[in-house]
Amino acid sequence: MTDQTTNWPDHLTGDAQPLEVGILLYEGHTALDLVGPYTTFALAGMKVHLVAETLDPVVSDDGGMTIAPTTTFDDCPERLDILFVPGGGMVYKPMLDPATIAWLADRGATASYITAVCNGPLVLAAAGLLDGYRVATHWASRDQLARLGVEVSTERVCIDRNRFSGGGVTAGIDFGLTVVAHTLGEKAARFAQLVMEYDPEPPFNAGSPESAGPEIVALRTRFMAEPDTALRNAVSHVLEQRAATSSHPVSDENADPAAGIVND
Repeated sequence: MTDQTTNWPDHLTGDAQPLEVGILLYEGHTALDLVGPYTTFALAGMKVHLVAETLDPVVSDDGGMTIAPTTTFDDCPERLDILFVPGGGMVYKPMLDPATIAWLADRGATASYITAVCNGPLVLAAAGLLDGYRVATHWASRDQLARLGVEVSTERVCIDRNRFSGGGVTAGIDFGLTVVAHTLGEKAARFAQLVMEYDPEPPFNAGSPESAGPEIVALRTRFMAEPDTALRNAVSHVLEQRAATSSHPVSDENADPAAGIVND
């Protein structure tokens, strides 16, 4: 990858115009989905906007972390370099919120990069921003993203033209570093990685359904039963809206969702 040193952040060169990043902030997001990429972007000197409909504090899906938006849909810069959507246990809420979908569609029309991690791509898909693109998502959300007609990748980080996406939660750090490397150069990304001391050595080999085994997968399924049901219902609602307007390709809800998943 070629280093674009003229685009490096101020603390590396002192003369760069920072990239404008808009991060969708919504009730019920997963904190690490947001904080991992946010940290990599900020360390690279990007100007990060936490965007919500209002400036009211927003609570994460575990109910324990509250984050204050820095700007609103109306006041966010009209032209963003990077549009980013984190995932969350309540991702179905922004999927069904007309104001959120309208804002994403508007900023997505001009943003240089359209990005998401975890199950965040479902919100982009609901806004019509992933038609014809190949996208990664959390392993437990692949079937629902495929229902929306998106070609689903099993990669940890997936790049398809100007669509950058990551798998579940912790993949957001890999995703963030990939975006930084692509936009500002590999040295900027390596700098951010070193500052974060991102050198993972997980104590257990349980980061995928295959390695975790059926007992742990079953625990996760029970734990997320209500959010998973709400997400399926939200996808069905989006498909019903598409059928009513005929503005998007409509997936057959009864079709095999695995048909749209590409193993990489």
